[in-house]
Amino acid sequence: MTIPDYRSGIGFDSHALGAGRRLVLGGVTVPYDRGLVGHSDGDVLVHAIMDALLGAANLGDKGQHFPSGDAQYRDISSLLLLAQVGDLLAADGWQVANVDATMLAQKPRLGPFIPEMQEKTAAALALPPARLSVKVTTTDYLGFVGREEGIAALAVASIFRYG
Repeated sequence: MTIPDYRSGIGFDSHALGAGRRLVLGGVTVPYDRGLVGHSDGDVLVHAIMDALLGAANLGDKGQHFPSGDAQYRDISSLLLLAQVGDLLAADGWQVANVDATMLAQKPRLGPFIPEMQEKTAAALALPPARLSVKVTTTDYLGFVGREEGIAALAVASIFRYG
């Protein structure tokens, strides 16, 4: 009998909010007067998920695979990078069991966008949306998130393989 190998990983990301940028979270453009400053699209939700998956598989982190100094990743959709992370895991025999992610944002209100974020991030990993949870909370005006200086996200991912 073959016993599955289960692993879990944690990912975290945060970016400052800045003028002249689109706010992209979970691959969804959210109407807001500022966006996340980053080399790619700054999608903290997807970045946290990527690091959780890579960590679970012991494949390093997103910075190793997609360095911010590399021009090919300038303003790239983080969903494209998430799909590549999914391919890396599959090539190593891993399957994603589930992902649970939480965004920390004082403003804007993100609740109405969560179903689309969930669908898009799950699709990038070829997962049913029910296996990828997306949530949002505020920090009750505490810290950089509470002062509306940035947005953060954290994620936990579980993966498995046989053999």
